Amino acid sequence: MTMTARTTVTATVNGIEVTVPAGGTILEACREMGTDLPTMCFGPTLTPANACRVCMVELEGSRVLVPSCSRVLEDGMVINTGTARAENSRKLVMELLGSASELDRASDDVSRWMESHRADPTRFGSPADAVARETPTPGHHKPPSLDEAATVAEPAKVEDDLYVRDYSRCILCYKCVDACGDQHQNTFAISVAGRGFDAHISTEFDVALPGSACVYCGNCIAVCPTGALEGKIAWDMKEAGTWDESKQEVTRTVCSYCGVGCNLDVHTQDGRIVDVTSPLDHEVTLGNLCIKGRFGWMYVYSGADAPSEAGGGLEGGRPPS
Repeated sequence: MTMTARTTVTATVNGIEVTVPAGGTILEACREMGTDLPTMCFGPTLTPANACRVCMVELEGSRVLVPSCSRVLEDGMVINTGTARAENSRKLVMELLGSASELDRASDDVSRWMESHRADPTRFGSPADAVARETPTPGHHKPPSLDEAATVAEPAKVEDDLYVRDYSRCILCYKCVDACGDQHQNTFAISVAGRGFDAHISTEFDVALPGSACVYCGNCIAVCPTGALEGKIAWDMKEAGTWDESKQEVTRTVCSYCGVGCNLDVHTQDGRIVDVTSPLDHEVTLGNLCIKGRFGWMYVYSGADAPSEAGGGLEGGRPPS
């Protein structure tokens, strides 16, 4: 008798029967039927990390809520996304993330999700003062204040001309770690250090980025959902208030450095290149680039025409030596 693999599975989501390819997730099934679930640690080119927990749904027969981004859909499942339990869980997680991290540069989707869930991060109190998160004394922590919300606030790390690490916006989604590690780049320049609320993204021994194993591919920037990792020119423009996506145009081209054929999306504003990305659905790159493709475009300008800090960019655009 020949056994054939099932090619589709059928489940019920919010009372509606949906059929998707076998191996798909609950999140994919929800999106197939137009149900909008919040996600922050999910990336279409990465294995789900189950870190942010904002995509939780209720699965009939399960004692606990399940993460829709990673739970594989099974035949006959009955899933509900709009129960009070699921919505309250997602709301609380978004409030906790928003009270601890600055989400002002996250995607517009995040603001929409927080509004639709009536999430209010300010109910935990005003933000507490920044602390030296990278040099805690093991076992010594101040009693938590009932009037202030603990935050991950710290000064932005501006260590080179290519990109900025602004960890006051980090939600520990692990996407940058996965992209730098075995899922994309295999450089392993960053990982999570510390425990509990002191956990943070760090280089080896917390050395400065130019002195680390980082190869400046910028693939961590490509997957960051909150603006904690940002190209230097984009970061400068946002700090100066000159970044305006409504004025930007995106032109697709092919990287001119080697014969691999990586597609580039060149973002321009007011006639200047302000960012270079790669499409997630490109079969060669899957959104990834090397240092030349992502940052090696300054040669298109002469020295006099290069973007400057006054214009919202950074003069030179050189990688660290």
